[in-house]
Formats: sequence, C-alpha cells, structure tokens
Amino acid sequence: MKEIAEILKAYSKAEQDNKRSALATVVKVEGSSYRRPGARMLVTDDGLLTGAISGGCLEGDALKKALSAIHQQQKKLVTYDTTDEDDAKFGVQLGCNGIVHILFEPINSKEANNPIDLLKALVAERESAVLVTLFATEHQQQLGSIMLYRKAKISSIVPDQISKEISEKAQQILLGQTSHFGALEINGLSYEAFFEYTSPPISLIIAGAGNDVQPLVQMAYLLGWEVTVVDGRPTHATTQRFPNANRVLIAKPNDLMNKVEIDGQTAFALMTHNYNYDTELLNLLLHTNAPYIGTLGPKKKLVRMLDELNLNTEENQHRVHGPIGLDIGAETAEEIAISIIAEIKAFFAGAGATSLKNKKNSIHTHEIN
Repeated sequence: MKEIAEILKAYSKAEQDNKRSALATVVKVEGSSYRRPGARMLVTDDGLLTGAISGGCLEGDALKKALSAIHQQQKKLVTYDTTDEDDAKFGVQLGCNGIVHILFEPINSKEANNPIDLLKALVAERESAVLVTLFATEHQQQLGSIMLYRKAKISSIVPDQISKEISEKAQQILLGQTSHFGALEINGLSYEAFFEYTSPPISLIIAGAGNDVQPLVQMAYLLGWEVTVVDGRPTHATTQRFPNANRVLIAKPNDLMNKVEIDGQTAFALMTHNYNYDTELLNLLLHTNAPYIGTLGPKKKLVRMLDELNLNTEENQHRVHGPIGLDIGAETAEEIAISIIAEIKAFFAGAGATSLKNKKNSIHTHEIN
C-alpha cells in the first residue's frame, strides 16, 4: 500500500506538470524474482521512476519499454527471462533466476476507471479488495487493469456479462484472502487473469508518547502503516514530537476507544509506562476483536494486570503479546522498535519469524496459484 500511495502522489505531480506516464506491473513470475506479482512502478515521460518491479536489474530496460508504451499509447506485455546465463543484462550474475512478465499501461486520465483510478479507489477506503488484471502471452491485445472488486462496490471497464463472470471469481478471492491466477476467454481470445487480493495497511495504535515511542512511529511510517499515538499527557502527545504519525490524541482509555476503529489489520502497543493506564486500556481491549495487543515490560507485569482484572486465562495470556516484540537482543529504543515492528509484521503476515536460512520452502510464504 505504501508503494501505491507513492505512485499516486507521483502521478498527481506528473499531471500538474503536464507529463504523460505509464504504469508497469509485475503480473506473473515463474521461478525466483526479487518482486512478486502486484509490484508496481510509475514511469513519467521524462524518465522519473516511482516504485520498483525488481531489485534494479530490470528497471533500466523497463524504462525504455514504458516510454515506448507512452509514445504509442498502447498496452504492452514484456517477458524478461532472468534464467538465461548468457544474457548480459538480466542473467543470474545479477542475482535473479526466474521469468518475469511485466505489463505496461499508458495512463489516459480521460478514461474512466483507468489503472490509476482503480488504485485511487483502492486506497480510498480501509477495506479489503481484489484488483483484476488481464494479460496475454499468446497475442498482443492486452486488456490490463480492468476491475476493482469490493463487497459493496465494483469498478470495471469490461462489458456487464464479462464483468459478472469476473466478479464471481473475485468474490471467491476476497473470501479466501489469497491472490490467484485464472484463465478467461473474451471475444475468442485467451487471457490470463491475475486476481490480486489486497488488504488495508496495518493500523498501529500506540498508547504512550514517551521518547521510546518516537523510533517506533518513524519505522511504522516508513512501512506505510497508519499510526496513531495516544497519551493522557498534553506535554508529550504533540504533533511536534510525532510529525510522522497520522494522528496524535490526548485521551484516557475510555475516550480512546470512542476515537479509533478496530478492524482485522489493527495492532495496539501499550507503552505508556503508566501501570494504571495500561491496565485500564488492556481491560477494554480484551473485550474487543482487536487482533493484536502487545504490552511493554516483563511477563510478570502482564500476569499482574490480568490477575487484577480477573482475566488471567490461558487464552488471554496467549492472545496478548507480552513482552511485546521478537527476541533479537534489543536494548536501545531503536532496537526495541525493530523488535516490535518485526513481530507485528510477522503476526499479520502469518509468518513464523524465523531465520530465512532455516526455511525449507520459498522465501515468499504465500505463493500464488
């Protein structure tokens, strides 16, 4: 989502400057690649790149292909075979070892539901959605980004009958919460369909506005998370101290619960260093569907809070991440922030938070079928 937000910002600037642009999207990968399907890069006609489609080995040639798409105003699919050891540009000496299919779409702002419009609609709401892209490897007619599917609203550029067929599949993807590939035939032509499941960015709500929270806010901001900082002390909870937070609130626990929304991507970090504040807030959170709750401090602190609340059950001890963070030997505020960020990221990704060298399967846990 952070990459998409940066692309939209760059596109808005390009429009103001009367620059033409094209969107490059990784739509399929066979074998290994630095970026997976769904990675995007905006290219303007003066050569400015925003986003990334690889670790750097494809961007140079992709720039040329994007400029060609802009000039011809035609969608193009380009296949890069990085498994070819004799390929001086894309060979394994650059660390890649897969076949990457990239779709280039020139953006026409006058066309309704163009690729940028779909991305704008995607980020406009905190709701899971499915982006549908149609591409073809057997012929040159590319349909590209055609639909954004949500439960309550569908944005599409294809005829109603085709839209219905695609919508039914997108609905299944939304329920399954996993991206998927499929095959479609439209007007006698065969297409591959990339159904890309997307979820809102993580909403990190931090109770506490001490100095140790500042690096945590900065790191979450760099990841594109939505960050709320709350504290009962007006001297600490200020935008001057947390310029990268989306919101800074002065509130007691009860007031806080009336000012925030909790969804499937919400994480709470209790870091006030105020035992009573943390205990009161923990009591409120345990009666919500907040998926992630973390408490700073030793395990005995969490046990004591749960005892006082008469909520010390095995389920609650398992549910609350206390002490918060991964065991990486963190000591400083910055190191602790890394530990917390890593645990929250692993939690929502369903990852084991283990060393990659010990992983027996692919680096990317969720391979797309």
